Amino acid sequence: MTQPDGTRYRNLDPSALREALAAEELRLTFPSFSLEDSWRLGSWLRQTAIDRGHAIGFAVVFGEQRVFHAATQGAAALNDAWLERKFRVVRHFGQSSLRVRATYLAAGGSFEQDGALDTNEYAAAGGAFPLLLQGRLIGAVGVSGLEMHDDHALVVEALDALQGDAIRADVS
Repeated sequence: MTQPDGTRYRNLDPSALREALAAEELRLTFPSFSLEDSWRLGSWLRQTAIDRGHAIGFAVVFGEQRVFHAATQGAAALNDAWLERKFRVVRHFGQSSLRVRATYLAAGGSFEQDGALDTNEYAAAGGAFPLLLQGRLIGAVGVSGLEMHDDHALVVEALDALQGDAIRADVS
């Protein structure tokens, strides 16, 4: 089974991680993003998870509308609950859930202890990434079921593939 390479995130100190994630978000801004792109992105995640043997839940949302949602064998309803909590963090901060976590850690605290949000409703754990249209937040894509850095890495891999057009023509 091939794992996403979350090591590149785990090996950074919180300040360096926060900066790397901010740069990643700038790089993964799209000039356009449609429902068709959501389908391709979600389909790529599904096929990749099946090919690699990942038991995950994943979704794409536009605003409050879930436009793609699926799970692979072995995923559970708990993965959906984690996705919702991570998506709330993205909506609230306009940043990836892992970047929000790194921001709190870089300041010497933790989201759970120092954040003003209910941790039963919000999770600053890797795996949810903002969908940015010309720098404006329009939604999010998320994965739950792997270690949080690997969840994040898989989402970034999918967005890289979509941005590079690798999945625009291949998945329908």
